[in-house]
Amino acid sequence: MVPAFMQFTDGENFLAAGIGEEVLKKMWQYGGKVEGWEYSIKAEALKRVYDDLVTEAGVDFAFHTQMIAVDSSEGNVNYAVFAAKSGIFAIKAKIYIDATGDGDLCALAGADYEKGDADGRMMAGTLCSLWANIDWSKVKQHDSRRLEDAFKNKVFTYEDRHLPGMWRVGQTLGGGNIGHTYGVDATDERSLTKALLWGRKSMKEYEKYYKEYLDGFDDMELAATGAQLGIRESRRIIGDYILVLDDFLNKAVFEDEIGRYSYPVDIHASDPSRESFSKFEKEHYNLRYKKGESYGIPYRILTPKGLKNVLTAGRCVSCDRYMQSSVRVMPGCFITGQAAGIAAAIAAEKGTHTRGFDVKELQLRLKKLGGYLPNFTQST
Repeated sequence: MVPAFMQFTDGENFLAAGIGEEVLKKMWQYGGKVEGWEYSIKAEALKRVYDDLVTEAGVDFAFHTQMIAVDSSEGNVNYAVFAAKSGIFAIKAKIYIDATGDGDLCALAGADYEKGDADGRMMAGTLCSLWANIDWSKVKQHDSRRLEDAFKNKVFTYEDRHLPGMWRVGQTLGGGNIGHTYGVDATDERSLTKALLWGRKSMKEYEKYYKEYLDGFDDMELAATGAQLGIRESRRIIGDYILVLDDFLNKAVFEDEIGRYSYPVDIHASDPSRESFSKFEKEHYNLRYKKGESYGIPYRILTPKGLKNVLTAGRCVSCDRYMQSSVRVMPGCFITGQAAGIAAAIAAEKGTHTRGFDVKELQLRLKKLGGYLPNFTQST
């Protein structure tokens, strides 16, 4: 129930072209476009987009299925074990793509990873929400402008100064990216449970704030909270290359580039202190690009060290915390996911491992799908 995609472009070029652009435009076709709020998400429309894309492509998939173990040897995953309604079973594949967000398959297969900062602290999570009866004609931005008044009046349990806010997702509907669950570890079910309980409880505090301190929310009503907690950070699988802050600062170009992206550094604070929020603000507003600028994403961040038939995609790709906080958002995930999918297909077709083919073939196929690769030419 995340209410917005974040940016698809650098202001001049459509960076998440290919599958990302297809998803966005199809959601609009399905009635998911909100005038004036270009990247807002109508969750029900987006669900149907994903349903139709995989079913029309003939993908064999199943919901209510959880990976519980991995068998691996000599750098190869031999099979993955799953639990589902029908029982426990194993799946054997030529190539595996870890798109779990938490790098679960890679970790179970023995891959090295990093998690959090030097002290192991991770970005706070958020339980996203859906609110009805908002009068958008009266709403004024920014949602955080009365927070200090609310803190003085003890509206909130925590003085959380970071309020991304409410996105318009319908005539009277608002999608809430509001509140943080501090100290959550997405690889620990007890931690997730505690955070989810607090996320639901905290909605009453935000309802009071929006109703009593901001315009247009007087009659707002909580319609739903997300079925899962929104997680921003957990494992970062160590790959053949680690994308780092210098790559952002240098607008890096790579020979094995599979895309480019431009979202700013966005490390949500690990605690609600004023000092942590000030650090977030400084990074988020200083570490961002001008129009037309971007950084390259190399194929090597999708190939976990020590694993031959596994690729990563999404927020668990190989990078430091700075770069993870940029590439983790949905358009960034479309870019790495598209490349991982094509790379897996090439490797499977050739009967080789993830490093056993010419990356230029991957780049060429990405270009044919509409991928943004300005530094690649077929003759290079």
